[in-house]
Amino acid sequence: MNKKYIIIPLFLAIAGVLYYGLSPLFIKKVVNEQAPISSVSEVVNTSSKALSTKVIDTKTHPASGEVRIVKNDTETYIRYENFKTINGPDLFVYLANDLNAKDYINLGELRATEGNINYKVPEGVDVTKYKYVIVWCKQFGVLFNYADISNI
Repeated sequence: MNKKYIIIPLFLAIAGVLYYGLSPLFIKKVVNEQAPISSVSEVVNTSSKALSTKVIDTKTHPASGEVRIVKNDTETYIRYENFKTINGPDLFVYLANDLNAKDYINLGELRATEGNINYKVPEGVDVTKYKYVIVWCKQFGVLFNYADISNI
């Protein structure tokens, strides 16, 4: 068998592992967005619920910050505040009812690893029907971090 049929795929596999394994150490994206709407009001329930909730990391994917739900008359946003996490491939933010991303609404690709980041909730989606906001790696099917929004 020709050596190039073995060496080239082996080289590509090693390069891929190194890129995905080491890129979180070197790649950092920071976003500090202003509130996405002119008159922001928190979704506040009269039963003394919290205004925000902490981001909970996983053992291999450290993260910190808080998640807040903000809205005006027509739009709702999920807002990460003082957010910090590591970078990874194919990271997306979901509204979900479980931590396995089986029942979810995709809010979009993770736009930054640090800062204050806003994600618009699609029109017609009721955030109170979802328990979590999660950061999920679509490529490997791995949970990076989450916030329990059931108490907001």
